[in-house]
Amino acid sequence: MQLDAWPMQKTGRIASIDWSLLGEAEGQRLRDLGFEPGAEIEPLYKGSFFFRDPLAVRIGRMTVAIRASLAAAVSVEPL
Repeated sequence: MQLDAWPMQKTGRIASIDWSLLGEAEGQRLRDLGFEPGAEIEPLYKGSFFFRDPLAVRIGRMTVAIRASLAAAVSVEPL
């Protein structure tokens, strides 16, 4: 399941990332933040009712905000 559709406040593990869906700078930013297969991730909050952006996620000990379009490139599996 893609991260943008993963249930809020349910921890999962990154199964894969489709780097081809991301620009070079966006991909590098996610790598720098620890987005890699095997990392535990938990979506915390989505944007307002009409918009899905941004998506706040906990990865490792950090909480970061990413766009829903970036989250759609991240596949998550249950722990």
